[in-house]
Amino acid sequence: MADNLSDALKKLQITTTDSTEDSLEGCLDCLLQALAQNKFMRNPCVDAGLIPPLVQLLNCKDQEVLLQTGRALGNICYDSHTLQSQLINMGVIPTLVKLLGIHCQNAALTEMCLVAFGNLAELESSKEQFAYTNIAEELVKLFKKQIEHDKKEMIFEVLAPLAENDVIKLQLVEAGLVECLLEIVQKTVDSDKEDDIAELKTASDLMVLLLLGDESMQKLFEGGKGSVFQRVLSWIPSNSHQLQLAGALAIANFARNDGNCIHMVDNGIVQKLMDLLDRHVEDGNVTVQHAALSALRNLAIPVVNKAKMLSAGVAEAVLKFLRSEMPPVQFKLLGTLRMLIDAQAEAAEQLGKNVKLVERLVEWCEAKDHAGVMGESNRLLSALIRHSKSKDVIRTIVQSGGIKHLVTMATSEHVIMQNEALVALALIAALELVTAEKDLENAQLVQILHRLLSDDRSAPEIKYNSMVLICALIGSESLQKEVQSMAFLEVVSKLRSHENKTVAQQASLTEQRLAVES
Repeated sequence: MADNLSDALKKLQITTTDSTEDSLEGCLDCLLQALAQNKFMRNPCVDAGLIPPLVQLLNCKDQEVLLQTGRALGNICYDSHTLQSQLINMGVIPTLVKLLGIHCQNAALTEMCLVAFGNLAELESSKEQFAYTNIAEELVKLFKKQIEHDKKEMIFEVLAPLAENDVIKLQLVEAGLVECLLEIVQKTVDSDKEDDIAELKTASDLMVLLLLGDESMQKLFEGGKGSVFQRVLSWIPSNSHQLQLAGALAIANFARNDGNCIHMVDNGIVQKLMDLLDRHVEDGNVTVQHAALSALRNLAIPVVNKAKMLSAGVAEAVLKFLRSEMPPVQFKLLGTLRMLIDAQAEAAEQLGKNVKLVERLVEWCEAKDHAGVMGESNRLLSALIRHSKSKDVIRTIVQSGGIKHLVTMATSEHVIMQNEALVALALIAALELVTAEKDLENAQLVQILHRLLSDDRSAPEIKYNSMVLICALIGSESLQKEVQSMAFLEVVSKLRSHENKTVAQQASLTEQRLAVES
């Protein structure tokens, strides 16, 4: 077996320099047979320096030689990112794309190119090279000619990794891929054939992927009047879970800038999403729930949309999923509510007095296996207080055991979460200190504030809000004793010379207040 390979290598090295097509075919055929018999024989091919002459042969005009060369390179480099990278660096991608265009009538050569693209496209370094070719145009042209499911599937396997690149996303949109995908959806949506169901999923998934690029997404949105956008909207009330999912994910992707979000809310998309959620409340499809909640969360980001969405009953629709035990759904539910109540005092108060919601938040604040859910629960607890500034909300949170979680949140590694916690705790201390006093004490808030003020790494806003909170806490006799016992005056006096003027000014005020109380 080794002798066969050795003979093939010697012949190929001779014939690549001065050869006829027949002799090349014979050598390549011999090489392929040797590689097929033993996959471990590819290292000798590399050691013998065979890759460069094989790459050169890709410039040959003989289709059979091209086919055998491509197969030989595929066999040698299969499943080796190192060797595939070597091919990319040798400029094999533009050559193969050119071959696909020239020999698109040759089924075997076309298939060889597609297999090569599928392998190379997995490497991140390949995508930049692909973007400088007309691969998008060639693949879409080829796709339009295909009738057989297997052939379409082979092209899909190349399109999916390539479409992860934003430049190629736009090229594919401009080459007309979206129209092909919509046509597939239309043809397969009512079919129960296995191949059609698979094609529907692949086409709709790829459609959603194309919308992840900012430029490609905006091109397809066309100010909300685009035919593609309108077709995607029609997927949401579909009876196909796959299309419902793709439709909701597409809306979430369209809702990535304020202009699009405002247009969609003004044109009734919220009701479509709520109707979709209603269909999935009892034993619903988790992926559809997650996608619809993602879309609503994104739509709730612009300030002008919040009141409209609250009036439409989005908060009530979302609360129906409070019983969900699925962390992805919980995470999006929390994010949607947090976006909705931002600067909406009435909604924040209404939700903050909802005992079932607050108790569920407190429960999720302990979901250590799901950091995202735990973080969002803490942030929503804080937001309910910060946006409502309501004594009733604070009392509900205290009674549900939420104070300790807000105190823990003040030690988060994320400054934004620390700050949100400190502001909420300052409001608690200002509005309902007597009610929360015991819980604040048990959670060791004073010790945590001392640590935050002493730590040079604490951000200026953390130091500022910690001092504001200290001033509020000394309204409690027991907490004041804790403050006095921990020598806060010394720590605060050092902050009077802090480089941040706001921190320095607050330090002076806090020092005066502590001195008066001591």
